[in-house]
Amino acid sequence: MPELQGIKRADVEFYVFLNMIVTVKVKELRIGMFVELPGSWFKHSFLKNRFIIESKEDLNKIIESGLKEISIDTSLGHAVQEIESISHETPPVKPPDEWKPDKDINDELKEAIHDKHLPPEKKAKAVYKNSIDLMSKLLESPTAEAIGEGKEGITHVVDLILKDDDTTSYLMDITSHDFYTYTHSVNVGILSVSLAKKLYKGSNKHDMHELGAGFFLHDLGKTQVDPAIINKPGRLNDAEMFQMRIHPYQSYKILKETKHLTEEAKVIAMQHHERDDGTGYPRRLKGNEIHDYGRICCIADVFDALTAKRSYKKAKKPLEALKIMKEEMIGHFNKEIFKNFIILFT
Repeated sequence: MPELQGIKRADVEFYVFLNMIVTVKVKELRIGMFVELPGSWFKHSFLKNRFIIESKEDLNKIIESGLKEISIDTSLGHAVQEIESISHETPPVKPPDEWKPDKDINDELKEAIHDKHLPPEKKAKAVYKNSIDLMSKLLESPTAEAIGEGKEGITHVVDLILKDDDTTSYLMDITSHDFYTYTHSVNVGILSVSLAKKLYKGSNKHDMHELGAGFFLHDLGKTQVDPAIINKPGRLNDAEMFQMRIHPYQSYKILKETKHLTEEAKVIAMQHHERDDGTGYPRRLKGNEIHDYGRICCIADVFDALTAKRSYKKAKKPLEALKIMKEEMIGHFNKEIFKNFIILFT
């Protein structure tokens, strides 16, 4: 497996990897940024429309031009220092400041999981329902306290998947077919832990509880994205696409600040949208640059997206989704890991 490359970089370094053109306010420009001036070159005092800001004199000339906003290319120069300073048509939605944990959720989870008299099918339904409740509470406000509580509940679910094949089989069958972020998080968590269990069976080199936490919490960054963007039926504009493409980093940033998870768990959040052929985001990693944990979550994430009912599309049946992934998207996935994912459904 590759090392966790780049995960500990500062925010400003991270944005260089986005390789995107973004719009910032003129007052946010800094020396070292690569700018693209609008209009013809003879309408301003620079010889070129595209160049790196090299001095305060360059900055003052741009300010004096009367421009309010300007495009910068983060792949050719410095990026803005903080994500909040980037100009968006729609600002990110902030979660509530406080989270009041429901202590009963974890208790109900434990009770359902350890009830020896509960048939596997009923146990699976009870565990799934409580997992949904847990994630919906957590996503309302992903504070350090909430994540700590959530991780405890996730640990119980991971234990169940590792030890109870019958109940896990029912859990796989009842993964929901709608695409609310919290149901998606639970589905991807269940699918990913099941796949990791198959891949790492007999190995003690992988902390399945930490991986489970990473899989279930991979999408916390979506709490920073306007729900209208997440559920938009049409094509996203550049500003909306930017918000979506940075949600993996936002997830990583939230988990990093809580100090509840290991780097292995946090890399899942950062890399779950990377693709083996280099077409993913946010860093366009390719092949073995992507950690196997990220590859696992990527496969589960795509499968659940295909089998989920959205406002603008019908849900695919599991076998239909697997066929699409194999025939139309196979370049996105590690073939060996994907082969093991298919076996889960046979």
